[in-house]
Amino acid sequence: MKKYIIIVSAIIALILLFDFAYYHLGWYIPFGNDTPKCFVKTDDKNILVKQEGKFIEFEIKGVNLGSAIPGEWPLDYAIDDTTYLRWFRQIQEMGANTIRVYGVQSDTFYKAFYSYNKNNQNPLYLIQGVLINDYVQFSHRDAFDDEFIESFTDNARTAVDVIHGRKKIQFGRKATSASGSFTLDVSDWVIGYILGIDWEPSTVAYTNEKYKASNLSYKGKYMYAKDGAAPFEIMLATVGDKMIEYESNKYETQRLIAFSNHPGADPFTYPEDVARLYQKYAEIDIENIVGTDKFISGQFASYHVYPFQTDLLKFLQDFGGIEPCYNEDGSFNDYRTYFAMLNFYHSCPVVISEFGISSGRGVEHEAKDGDGIYSQVSEKEQGKALADCWEDIKAAGLNGGCVYSWQDEWARRTWNTLYAINEERSPYWSDYQTNGQYFGLLSFDPGEEKSVCYVDGNISEWDEEDVVIKGNLELSIKYDEKFVYFLIKKKNLDFSNDIIYIPIDLTQKTGSNYCKNLGVKFDREADFLLVINGSENSRLIVQERYEALRSTYSRRINGFDTYRQENIPPKNSPEFVLINTIVEKKVLSENPLERNIDILVETGKLLYGNANPESPDFNSLADFISNGDYIEVKIPWQLLNFSDPSKMEIHDDYYDGNYGVKNIKIDGMYVGVGFGNGRVAMEKVKLEGWANTVTYYERLKSSYYVMQGLWKAGVKK
Repeated sequence: MKKYIIIVSAIIALILLFDFAYYHLGWYIPFGNDTPKCFVKTDDKNILVKQEGKFIEFEIKGVNLGSAIPGEWPLDYAIDDTTYLRWFRQIQEMGANTIRVYGVQSDTFYKAFYSYNKNNQNPLYLIQGVLINDYVQFSHRDAFDDEFIESFTDNARTAVDVIHGRKKIQFGRKATSASGSFTLDVSDWVIGYILGIDWEPSTVAYTNEKYKASNLSYKGKYMYAKDGAAPFEIMLATVGDKMIEYESNKYETQRLIAFSNHPGADPFTYPEDVARLYQKYAEIDIENIVGTDKFISGQFASYHVYPFQTDLLKFLQDFGGIEPCYNEDGSFNDYRTYFAMLNFYHSCPVVISEFGISSGRGVEHEAKDGDGIYSQVSEKEQGKALADCWEDIKAAGLNGGCVYSWQDEWARRTWNTLYAINEERSPYWSDYQTNGQYFGLLSFDPGEEKSVCYVDGNISEWDEEDVVIKGNLELSIKYDEKFVYFLIKKKNLDFSNDIIYIPIDLTQKTGSNYCKNLGVKFDREADFLLVINGSENSRLIVQERYEALRSTYSRRINGFDTYRQENIPPKNSPEFVLINTIVEKKVLSENPLERNIDILVETGKLLYGNANPESPDFNSLADFISNGDYIEVKIPWQLLNFSDPSKMEIHDDYYDGNYGVKNIKIDGMYVGVGFGNGRVAMEKVKLEGWANTVTYYERLKSSYYVMQGLWKAGVKK
């Protein structure tokens, strides 16, 4: 018996040792096969995929798929297999043929991908990304630091093992990958890899400067760097070659490879004043990275390009050897021109692996002259803008692209609203003021199966329990993870002429019982005033001391420090001001102080329209609507200075020893409603947060159907 136990224990130990070496360490015996198989390759400017025994041209019609859902952080990888399978079906029904992921996803993703494709005669393809740790890329390290290049190479090999179903990753062992057991081979549907994401220009420039006199070079079996290649390009060639070698030796296969790039590090040289204005001080040129005859699959150029990023072309006279492109109305099309420049420059296929437009209420970039593509766009307008982007990609002769993104992401932040929210709580509410959350073709709307309220003039979802104030003017309130909703009732309402005021008091530290500029009084000190004044002139305004933008951007906007004693607004100041957001405009000027001009966009202005997705008149940006004796309004939480409504946290008084945004918790707000011909009475509305328990349902946006009509009608598959 003792011998038996020893033998069994030894066998178990060997099995565990083999499992660890095989799935964790990546142990293998090199086959040394110089003719690896491939089902995808490049031919001049085309990508070819083998289907039914022959290679045919393949145009990438893709979507970028993230790992985030409401209530979860992206690195939680909380999406289940049922959701993935539903999304894969919807993506393919849209006419897309490719999914792009940025890094190694959960094993649930690959299992679902395998399940979806295994008996599918028309499979979805995958572009697998390879990431580098953000901490490493944005730290003081150069690209040849061991922690950079070795971890990048290791991540590349991990991605290879994952798609071939031969990897197990323990929880917490990799910052750039999910953990799990990856035991299903999905490599038959993986057309290629994209190494890296948006390289930090300072890391590129630092690496090139540090090693410019070191005579670095690299000549591998599958990939080499040309003489004169920059050090960062040599690093990319090194990692790319080792990745190809690993897959060729271990799995006897190859697939396409690309190195991610973006306009901030493109290979073009711009005039000095333009380069200075757009902080263009780094270049990555993949033409300096060449595959040998052993690399039979091939390379493509991958770029992330958004419409706002090509604005700098308006300052150019020379477009790299090509003629500039124009729209039908004769206006300059800088986006298409940039694509044409890329296509002319590169000797390999070019793919715009990330392009997109947000349908959020917030504004991040200045509106482009003439077409307003950077300003607020509805979901329908988002679709048109994406279609225009795709038309530019096609017209420039590129090999396709991937829309960013498949789903909205509650967890994302945007630079010009980041100061106003608790960024540690962003997955737990939908911040319609944050532009970056709404690039998706799929929306996550609050509610179990439908929203608690649709601002559409139909009041059937309102109940007696929602009533806060009764009388000649009746006010009801409800809320969810995205909005606070108001219903105003007045018998014989004259919407065009009646001006209605709704004071809102959130913090007891500040506020005023008098709005001097409108001559309206309240029976307690209010922080905000909602003014309903017809379809064109309704807005939310804020008492000047509680103006969030001033608390952070006063020096940039007003030219003074708001925290100096003489500039601090009184606690009970009767001045109510517009609610604005800040965006930047770039101007070519010799004066450094005039190159980046701050523009204020009034975000408190309300847009009239129907906000019900099921209505033929649906406008996703609509804030209010009137019907008969009723007015419905929805206000995004952040517009009311909520930093985290899931816990009912708002901005504290900016000037009471805080010097900026600090948070306090409240259990209610006071509201009133009146015509302004007397002191408006205010009543308390109890507020309860939802903590980490969010409700949401999925809804395909109008933009999804626009892209479906475009891609389904396409000739190439």
